[in-house]
Amino acid sequence: MTSQGAVAIRREEPRDADAVTRLNELAFGEPTEANLVRALTAAGAPTLSLVAEKDRYVVGHILFSPVTIETAAGQVTAIGLAPMAVLPDQQRKGIGARLVQEGLAELRRLGHDAVVVVGHPEYYPRFGFKRASQFGLRTEIDCPDEAFMAIELRPGVLAGRAGMVRYRPEFHTA
Repeated sequence: MTSQGAVAIRREEPRDADAVTRLNELAFGEPTEANLVRALTAAGAPTLSLVAEKDRYVVGHILFSPVTIETAAGQVTAIGLAPMAVLPDQQRKGIGARLVQEGLAELRRLGHDAVVVVGHPEYYPRFGFKRASQFGLRTEIDCPDEAFMAIELRPGVLAGRAGMVRYRPEFHTA
């Protein structure tokens, strides 16, 4: 991956597990996302997991895992972005943006077609995310329409693929 200034973005390694857990607990102020990351990792679910490292400390993390889109023509696999976290004292320094940008670029390189996210509607559009409802997508997760977003990593890939996005079972038990 790349480094810029004192922050390097790289793939998560097994030695990062405790730091990633602590980071998610601190960033979200409670253990739900940390539990989700542990459950997804234990199930072998992550498609891509990146960390931001500064002075040999993990200061940011992003995880991508498969989701299923149930369409009228059958099931299609896409990628879900969740969670993304940056240590509170490192927020608003561009670390989260770099994690999203590099994650999306790597997913493109790996041949993935689309990514969905439930997140802040003011934050994710800067990376090309649009309301998922514009693609005819909805989710089983209870959230406002503007908070459920999608991006096509390959233009036009979501055309004709309207349907229900279903997250892995770990999202419902974490």
